[in-house]
Amino acid sequence: MIGLIFGETDFPKYIYKKIKNKKSYTIIDLTKKNFFKKDKNSHKVSIGQFGKIISILKKNNCKKLLFAGKVNKPNFSKLKLDLKGIYYISRIIKKAKIGDAAILKEIIEIFEKEGIKTISSTFFTPELNLSRGNYSRHKPDTDDKRDIKNAIKFLNQTKPYSHIQGAVGRNNLVIPEKRKGTQSLLKNIKKQKNKTNGVLIKFPKKKQDSRIDLPTVGLNTLKQCKLAGLKGIVLKHKSNIFLDKSKAIKFANKNKLFILVK
Repeated sequence: MIGLIFGETDFPKYIYKKIKNKKSYTIIDLTKKNFFKKDKNSHKVSIGQFGKIISILKKNNCKKLLFAGKVNKPNFSKLKLDLKGIYYISRIIKKAKIGDAAILKEIIEIFEKEGIKTISSTFFTPELNLSRGNYSRHKPDTDDKRDIKNAIKFLNQTKPYSHIQGAVGRNNLVIPEKRKGTQSLLKNIKKQKNKTNGVLIKFPKKKQDSRIDLPTVGLNTLKQCKLAGLKGIVLKHKSNIFLDKSKAIKFANKNKLFILVK
């Protein structure tokens, strides 16, 4: 039996669709709208109810656990905690001062202490990882390569446990994502009149645990890049989740965008 802790985004839905008739699973549903409520194996749980989550997983003999989807960093002062939550919260708050990646590592360690091992979020969906190469007809030109180099250099210089997973390189400048993430970043970038330039770089956090919270992109990302007047996206080898791959590549080719994996 596999335990599935599902948050927001389409990634959990993709996993669910792929395994629901093939695997034995138990879902811990952390989505705001309780998306998986119709599944008899799904349990709606608050993020602070560690005791309840662990109890459900153990009751269903879940020795392995898969995390998928986005769970926003909570306001710790407003969390509704059960006894296990109270027991572990001080450790999590301490890690929160370091960064988001540190919180996730701590949560993984908590589950391992309880005898539940975390596996890769792409365990059932390896096809969502991309290897190195150019996946579109169009390729970066000299200016694009400069913008890519600048953005990657910036990401490599961020703090070890920073929340940053994306940045735009444009006109020799770098615009990093904020707490609200890449979608918010792209919405706030204005298309320059009669000019298409700039590149989105979407890499994992520096101290990212490769089993969990990999940066997700897809067709919607490409559409936002086009609206922002960017020329393409750059991902990292086997380190992103790419949804709607065929549709995204078709859209990129039609709109002269490039998809590069380094």
